[in-house]
This record gives sequence, C-alpha cells and structure tokens, in this order.
Amino acid sequence: MAAISQQLLIAFIVFALVGLYTPGPNNVMLLASGLNFGLRRTLPHVAGVSFGFAFLVAVVGLGLGAVFAAYPLLQSILKYAGAAYLVYLAVAIARSGPVASGDGTSRPLTFLEAALFQWINVKGWVIAIGTITAYAALASYPWNILTMAVLLLVLGLSSSVAWTLFGASLQSLVRSPVAVRVFNWVMAGLLLASLYPVLTEG
Repeated sequence: MAAISQQLLIAFIVFALVGLYTPGPNNVMLLASGLNFGLRRTLPHVAGVSFGFAFLVAVVGLGLGAVFAAYPLLQSILKYAGAAYLVYLAVAIARSGPVASGDGTSRPLTFLEAALFQWINVKGWVIAIGTITAYAALASYPWNILTMAVLLLVLGLSSSVAWTLFGASLQSLVRSPVAVRVFNWVMAGLLLASLYPVLTEG
C-alpha cells in the first residue's frame, strides 16, 4: 500500500466532517425519525445511510463518474427522481403525527430504503464527486478510494447517530401531539428547502 498524504488526509477529514454534519436530506430525516421513533428503531435507517453513502463513493471512485460524464442525461434523471422522492418524503413527514405505542402503520426507513436513497440524494452526489475529484491524490489507486470510503463510513455513522440522538433528545421537550406535528411540518419544510440547489442548478 502506498503512503498516504498526511496533509490531504487532514484536509479530506475536514471536508467530510463539514459535508456530513451540516443539514441535508439525510440529517433532516434522521432528526425527524429520532424524535418520532427514538434511536433504537432508527438504527437500521442510520446504518443504511452510512453504509449506502460509503458504497456510493466507492462505486463512483471506481468508475461510475465516467459513465455520468459520458451520459449526462442519466445524471439528470437521477437528480429529478431524487427531487420527486424528497417531495414524497416531505409530505409523509408532514402528515405523520405522534407514534402511539403499538402503532404499526408508521415506521422509520429500513436499511435498504435508506441505502438506496443515497443514489438519488443530491447532496450525497455533490460530496461523493467532490471527494473523488479533489482528494484522489490522497494515495495511489485503489487505496485512495478504499481509504476515503472507510473514513466516510466511520464519520457518517457518527454524524447519523448524532442527528438521530438530537431528534430523540427532543422527545421530552416536544410532548404534545400539536408540538410533534409542528416539528414534523418544520422538518418537511427543511427537506423541501434542500431541493433549492437541484431546482436552481443550471
């Protein structure tokens, strides 16, 4: 394995922390899920986000980016499919209320649903492409891709757990059904606001 550039490694970690911890579709949904379902029930969602995004970066680094460069229409299709799905999720969050014990109709995202969502998550694609294009010199190929994917997995898990715990910590503050509905409406609005870069790009 070739030596890793310490300077690029530090720069990449800072880039990853900023990208993973700042608000975006994943973090908004995890925050809402933490409030509505708690950490334990949201853990499959947490794992799906973290493993799914690390896998996305690895696949992009191993050549999928070149496919999108050759066929930009595919990227546009994914982008707008992602926007449509975010609208659907925002409506679902806005319509959800407090989860009663024994209520089996409302649930957090599963591992697979959260992992697949990464492929239509615009912020995720921005971070993935930025990772591969800006920090490819971190080490020789393919160790650079492996190193970045593993770091994103670890940092992504910490970010996902933190946002979920933040949502869960609000359960004691947001007690009434009205307060939960207001919170969910705010989260739905933030999720829709995250579409702004998609709808205004180009």
